[in-house]
Amino acid sequence: MKGSRAASRYAKSILELAIEQKKLEEVNNDMLLISETIANNRDLGLLLKSPIVKTDQKLNILDKIFGKHISEISSKFIKILANKRREILLEMIASEFYNQYKINQNIVTARVVSAIPLDDKLRDKIMKLIKSSGGSGVDLKEIVDPNIIGG
Repeated sequence: MKGSRAASRYAKSILELAIEQKKLEEVNNDMLLISETIANNRDLGLLLKSPIVKTDQKLNILDKIFGKHISEISSKFIKILANKRREILLEMIASEFYNQYKINQNIVTARVVSAIPLDDKLRDKIMKLIKSSGGSGVDLKEIVDPNIIGG
């Protein structure tokens, strides 16, 4: 994918900065918010990719959307990206940051597909089972597919 190497490098840089400044959880929450917001808002994604909209306008819009909801580190990072005309990579960087965060924190991703939603007891049992096989944390993705035949 075009820009993935640059996104990986930017993500690594902000991850290292967040660790250095002891703001890792805060920046992780920011990157999750940024990634989800851009992924769920087609117009925002198109705006960031548009060569017609000027960089300062994009920066102003991003500041209005995220300004009060993200940390100073993340806010300054967005400004640096915009000044380098790399705002098009913002969603990819935020997503890659989370991948690198999971590696850094030894978090494994588990996907559970079931016919009915998991109850708390079963969810806890699955989490304990996965944690016992290694890893300090689990990112559990629950998918409900009523077409599954159980037995």
